[in-house]
Amino acid sequence: MSYYAFEGLIPVVHPTAFVHPSAVLIGDVIVGAGVYIGPLASLRGDYGRLIVQAGANIQDGCIMHGYCDTDTIVGENGHIGHGAILHGCVIGRDALVGMNSVIMDGAVIGEESIVAAMSFVKAGFHGEKRQLLMGTPARAVRSVSDDELHWKRLNTKEYQDSCRALSCIVT
Repeated sequence: MSYYAFEGLIPVVHPTAFVHPSAVLIGDVIVGAGVYIGPLASLRGDYGRLIVQAGANIQDGCIMHGYCDTDTIVGENGHIGHGAILHGCVIGRDALVGMNSVIMDGAVIGEESIVAAMSFVKAGFHGEKRQLLMGTPARAVRSVSDDELHWKRLNTKEYQDSCRALSCIVT
């Protein structure tokens, strides 16, 4: 894994997190306990702090970036699908962002919500708890069902288990 300082700020990674060797972390990045950062992910904390809270996963090819004096946050047990882009936004606890989705500046995805794959969430969007968001631009289409939330949690657990299995291989 590649770590780079930016203006004296260096990434901080919890010892139980797994960061793939091809991932890049720059500057003001905080990675919590049991977090999985996948291959080719780029977390660039050069303009604003990036926080990935405990148990979250940032999958292959994701980009996480912010803008000056803001925090970009993935909440506890957040699930960020392959190729997603998070820019200056907040992803609520236990939420899922589908593959190749884009979440823009100032957007807030509510707890336990799901953003469908290939969706575009506009800057300043403020979601509520347990919404299914989809489209370009994304809009709430209905509530997330108990079955969907259960499915999401099972998939998140797979990444958490992978994190524990892989952490002893790459440090």
